[in-house]
Amino acid sequence: MAADPVKLVLASASPRRLALLERVGLKPDLLNPADVDETPHKRESPRALSIRLALEKAKAAREMPQVKAQGSNAFVLAADTVVGLGRRILPKAETSDEAEDCLWLLSGRAHKVYSTVCLIAPGGRTTSRCVETKVRFKRLSREDVKSYIAGDEWRGKAGGYAIQGRAEAFVRMLTGSHSGVIGLPLYETVSLLEGGGYPVFHSWITQTPDLA
Repeated sequence: MAADPVKLVLASASPRRLALLERVGLKPDLLNPADVDETPHKRESPRALSIRLALEKAKAAREMPQVKAQGSNAFVLAADTVVGLGRRILPKAETSDEAEDCLWLLSGRAHKVYSTVCLIAPGGRTTSRCVETKVRFKRLSREDVKSYIAGDEWRGKAGGYAIQGRAEAFVRMLTGSHSGVIGLPLYETVSLLEGGGYPVFHSWITQTPDLA
């Protein structure tokens, strides 16, 4: 009996993560977001929260019927991004007030973005990497904040901003992974997939890159 074909499942509904994967020539066979409780545990650090949620998302997705239907050679990839100011965890802003509070906290200061990618390979082997990126914002003016809030890019974003949008104009310094701040650290993602046995570079050979 022939083995099941190799499949890639992205346990996320994020268009940003999908676009990042496609940037390095990887197209998931299934987008399957996993709904997990993202409430931090008592005294949980931003880094620990990112690692835990990425793992929980991957495990939850793997048990879902549509993922099981992909066969025994499915790779399940999940990620989570948390913005921390010291040990303080900033929310994924859902209201303009939350986003504005985040921006004022980040104004003129350095913060850290923890982005964890977790892979469950066929057979259940689970690996993960957490990438820590330091970001420093300029000192924001009232006009900066009000204008950014009006643009609605902040909605659902960790720390109340999206670095791939207008908020990049606020960034004075970034040390680490730019793609990690967006939501999926590409170097670590490709390394995990390659190490887990996923044919990353076969997709590079069989696809024509769009560099326009």
